[in-house]
Amino acid sequence: MSRYTVKDANASVTTTELLKRKQAGEKISVVTCYDAAFGRIVEGSPVDVVLVGDSLGNVMLGFDSTLPVTVDHMIHHASAVTRVVRRPLVVVDMPFMSYQVSVEDCLRNCGRVIKESDAQAVKLEGGRRIVPQVKALVDAGIPVMGHLGLTPQSVHALGGYKVQGKGSEARKAMIEDARALTTAGIFALVLEMVPADLAAEITAAIEVPTIGIGAGGGCDGQVLVLHDLLGFDQDFNPKFLKKYANLGAVIAEALVTYDNEVKAGAFPQTKNQF
Repeated sequence: MSRYTVKDANASVTTTELLKRKQAGEKISVVTCYDAAFGRIVEGSPVDVVLVGDSLGNVMLGFDSTLPVTVDHMIHHASAVTRVVRRPLVVVDMPFMSYQVSVEDCLRNCGRVIKESDAQAVKLEGGRRIVPQVKALVDAGIPVMGHLGLTPQSVHALGGYKVQGKGSEARKAMIEDARALTTAGIFALVLEMVPADLAAEITAAIEVPTIGIGAGGGCDGQVLVLHDLLGFDQDFNPKFLKKYANLGAVIAEALVTYDNEVKAGAFPQTKNQF
C-alpha cells in the first residue's frame, strides 16, 4: 500500500515530492496536455505531472515537427492548462532555439514562460552543452527538467526518429550527460527512445527521477502524449505506445450520428428547444 494518504493525494505535486517518490521506489505518471478542456479531466485524475510539450506543434497546430513552435505558442497553451490544473506539477517545454543561443536568451525566455503561463517548471533538451543554461535557471529559481535520448528538436542532426544510446561510446556519453545535468541541478530527466538497460543504468546512477518514453520499465516514471494514449490517431502506433482508449473512432462515430440526425430532421427534438 502507498504511504500517501487521501489527504496527500489532494495536495499539489512539487519537484521535491517527485524526489521523495524516487527515494520511496514509487512510480511517477506524466501526461502531456495542451488546453483547458483536457486539463480539467487531468486535474480530476491521479496523474502526477502535466507536460505542456512542444509536441503541441504536431498534435494541436498541424506542423510536421516541433521545430516551428514558438515561445508564444507555449505560453498560450500552458496558460490554458494552468487555469484549470492545480494539483499536478505543470512543466513547459522550451521550444527550438529559445535557449540554445545563449544563457541570457535562455533566462529571458524561460522567465517569460514561468511569469506569463503560471507553470512551475521548464524542460530543456540536451546534455552537457546546456549545463550553463541549466545552472543559470536553477540559480534564478526556475526548476528544470532535462531530456536525453531522442530529442525531437535535434531530429535532423540525429538522422530521424530512432533509438539513441546504442554502442559503447553513445552509452557512455549519455550517462555522462545525465550526471552532468544532475550536478547542474535538474529535478528530473526524461529519457526518450533509449535502450531499456541503458535507461535503467542511468536511473540507478543519478539521484533525480527519470521519466521514460520508449525507455523501458526501469525508469522512475513514464510519460505519454495524452492524445496518443487516448487513441486519437488510429494510424500512429509506435512500439512504445499503449493505447488506453480508442477515442478517435468514438468521436468519428459520434460525428456521423450527429450528421445523420441533423440531415434526417431527428435533431433537435422538442426537448432540445426553448
